[in-house]
Amino acid sequence: MATASVAFKSREDHRKQMELEEARKAGLAPAEVDEDGKEINPHIPQYMSSAPWYLNAERPSLKHQRKWKSDPNYTKSWYDRGAKIYQADKYRKGACENCGAMTHTTKTCMERPRKLGAKWTSKNIAPDEKIETFELDYDGKRDRWNGYDAASYAHVIERYEARDEARKKFLKDQQLKKLEEKNNSENVEVSDDEDNEDALKVDEAKVDESKQMDFAKVEKRVRTTGGGSTGTVRNLRIREDTAKYLLNLDVNSAHYDPKTRSMREDPLPDMDPNEKFYAGDNQNRVSGQALEFKQLNIHAWEAFEKGNDVHMQAAPSQAELLYKNYKVNKEKLKSKVKETIVEKYGNAATEEVLPRELLLGQSEREVEYDRAGRIIKGQEMALPKSKYEEDVYINNHTTVWGSWWKDHQWGYKCCKQFVRNSYCTGAAGIEAAEAAADLMKANIARKEATEDVIAPTEDKQLATWGTDIPDDLVLDQGKLAESLKKEDQRRREEKDERKRKYNVKWNDEVTAEDMEAYRMKKVHHDDPMKDFL
Repeated sequence: MATASVAFKSREDHRKQMELEEARKAGLAPAEVDEDGKEINPHIPQYMSSAPWYLNAERPSLKHQRKWKSDPNYTKSWYDRGAKIYQADKYRKGACENCGAMTHTTKTCMERPRKLGAKWTSKNIAPDEKIETFELDYDGKRDRWNGYDAASYAHVIERYEARDEARKKFLKDQQLKKLEEKNNSENVEVSDDEDNEDALKVDEAKVDESKQMDFAKVEKRVRTTGGGSTGTVRNLRIREDTAKYLLNLDVNSAHYDPKTRSMREDPLPDMDPNEKFYAGDNQNRVSGQALEFKQLNIHAWEAFEKGNDVHMQAAPSQAELLYKNYKVNKEKLKSKVKETIVEKYGNAATEEVLPRELLLGQSEREVEYDRAGRIIKGQEMALPKSKYEEDVYINNHTTVWGSWWKDHQWGYKCCKQFVRNSYCTGAAGIEAAEAAADLMKANIARKEATEDVIAPTEDKQLATWGTDIPDDLVLDQGKLAESLKKEDQRRREEKDERKRKYNVKWNDEVTAEDMEAYRMKKVHHDDPMKDFL
């Protein structure tokens, strides 16, 4: 409640004040009125409606919540459009060279450029414009209606009123014309008279639309015990339409949410689609621009997952442009694929006349088959085509590579050559190749006939201890046995030096048998049987 400065009240006065506030909130008592005669909403909290003590408010008001300190420099006046202040008789120094006005320069002159300006002719000097400056506050600079003249809208109202008058006059003339036709007609049945009477009735909505346009009218009234509210606005819905929740009263039908006033499913799924005007809220979500917006969101998500820096909420214009480019490229790709398929396989929808055998599936060609279904005569067997080039002859050959096979080699049949890039020599090359083969066979036979018999050789034990071994080296078995004994003795002395004698004769000469004994006694580390030696 908007009250003045709080004064001392007794308990009874305070109780009455509280009851009055409750009645105002319930709509049982009229709302409080401020200094300007405006009603104060009883639901405004007290800390907002109570005026500060230093304002010394005598009557309840909400003026302290508004901007009550006025700016002395602020003005609501606006420019005087087209006003002139002074018109000179001759050109003045510093004035516009074109028209002669002092309030602007030649560059900013809005008058048509003269052939000779006022500076040189001193004729037709234009009057000076009225220049004004205003100090507007923050809201005044941004007020789009500042300086608007409401009287300029009068011609729009007059035009609509003239149209309504012409419409009423036309309807009245039509009504009089129908009445005259009715009076002049003599042989008319009763049913026809009734139809004419119905036709003569003028629709009230057409005659006077002003009476039907009061649905947006706001009516304020005090709430009474019988119901009502302090402010009621007429509903914009046409009362002839049935509410969506009354279309199907079955409990198991489409669910209606009273809070959001939405019914997503179709309440009448079995009804003819051409007759029903409401098919559920989901119908609007999968049709029109809603579906396009949904596809745009999906495309933005997929593009972001693939690495494109696009976001539908952050940059919607960029996402929409990317989606348009995607659709254009997709259509181009589709048309390109279609053209390639048509170019390769042909188009059955063209105007070219197809062969009769393809249209009817039959022809006059006679073909004879056997019992197994094989063709006997009348049609040659079609050879399957390969993806490689066929019947291509190179280097003067008359046959293809692979037409000749001999001794596990492919070649040309025309010249019987086995080199693929060879030049064809024809029959002369075949004769030369046969002559060369016969000569080679004769040479081989002559060599086998003249070859001596191999003499038997004695078995000799050759050394295997070195790499550079003479071919005529033969080991003596006696010396080899002595060398093996010496090698065993040397190994024992290496293991136990006490067995070595003092008087030792050293010999630096190494024979082939000594080397063979050393090799035979040497331990090979990569030998798997070295531990058993």
